Amino acid sequence: MPRLDHIELPVRDYRAARDWYRDMLGFAVEMEFPDGRTVGLRDDADLTLFLHEGAPPAAAGLSFTVQVDDVDAKAAELAGRGVRFVHPPQKVYWGYGAELVDPDGYRVRLWDETSMREKG
Repeated sequence: MPRLDHIELPVRDYRAARDWYRDMLGFAVEMEFPDGRTVGLRDDADLTLFLHEGAPPAAAGLSFTVQVDDVDAKAAELAGRGVRFVHPPQKVYWGYGAELVDPDGYRVRLWDETSMREKG
């Protein structure tokens, strides 16, 4: 079966985006190419998110979902750190979770298995 291996996103400032995904969502820096203004960040499932400097497109409708241990706790933590949310954890058409916006305007959905099963 095919497996998604990496995603590439243009960002305004790759260092700021790197720090945000690392510090807010826990991605690990896998590789960095300062001359190419690009960084690869890895998640626990071995998916690599490449962030490179360029003009982020208007990404209406584009979102991606990140699994966390506890969506309510993670959302509260991120809200306390000033992260902008589209909506807090709630029941939505895809189940139960929160949706936030990264510094470049990409929508990131948060979910966890327990909340999805019990509240979704």
